[in-house]
Amino acid sequence: MTRTVAVFGATGSAVVKTLLADGTFTPRAITRNASSERAQKLKALGVEVVEANAWDISSLKRALTSCEGVFGVTDYYDPKNFAEGTSSETTMGKNIVDASKETDVKFFIWSSLPHATRVSNGKYRNVHHFDNKANVEEYLQEVGLPHAILHTGWFSENSWNYNCVAPSEDSSSLNVAIPKYSADSPQYILWVERDLGQVALALLKSYETKKEQVLGHLFYAVSAKMTYPEFAKVLERSVGKPVDFISPESTGMQEMDEMYAFQSEFGLYPDVQIPDPRLTELGVKWHTMDEFAQEAAKARYV
Repeated sequence: MTRTVAVFGATGSAVVKTLLADGTFTPRAITRNASSERAQKLKALGVEVVEANAWDISSLKRALTSCEGVFGVTDYYDPKNFAEGTSSETTMGKNIVDASKETDVKFFIWSSLPHATRVSNGKYRNVHHFDNKANVEEYLQEVGLPHAILHTGWFSENSWNYNCVAPSEDSSSLNVAIPKYSADSPQYILWVERDLGQVALALLKSYETKKEQVLGHLFYAVSAKMTYPEFAKVLERSVGKPVDFISPESTGMQEMDEMYAFQSEFGLYPDVQIPDPRLTELGVKWHTMDEFAQEAAKARYV
């Protein structure tokens, strides 16, 4: 019997590839546009790609039919979602949860983040993509769908996806540029391509046999904890040129500025052991930032 797992979101590509390589579960990639470049790459790997719109529960129910599991995540900054306002992710996430409940999904993994407004006691109230995901966490608990929550770290791939690491003016060195961030504050980093899929797979393999350890629990999908100057030195060892941390005044977007300021001041996951030992016990083999620098970053910056 095929054990199908529906996977949402761009970061879900890493989950899809891990499931495909392992073979225990059959991934079904859910996308709004099956003709997109990302969808075509997944199809080329032999992945089933199904169209659904998170604003349309009927399409979600069709896409989730016969699925045992779901890896759910939403993209606040997708232009179509962003245009719907600051609570867009809350609505989409609830729709995915409702559709999963109605199609008898057995296990739901929600990729989430802390509620910045609450954690900061209202100081940082404009980090909507954090708060939205946290709102869906609460809803997931209310509806009683068997689930686990993943709190993810800052993606190491942001180094190039968002130009957080870029050449200096004379190209003799690199800068790790993170606005509003103290050099002394740690960041919680996830190597999405190597570790996110492992985490999802470990939970999917364990949710039936280790219910008490998995169901209803919050896990931390974080590969490493270090300051940005420490991250810069890790890159420096691999690329063979100086790498410095700088903290510009602004990203140019209030929400992003508050996001970094919130992380710097309060920390994403203070007092949490990283990597999460519970996930290690379930079989996740974490990758280091030195491995990330050597295997993924070096070729981009040398």
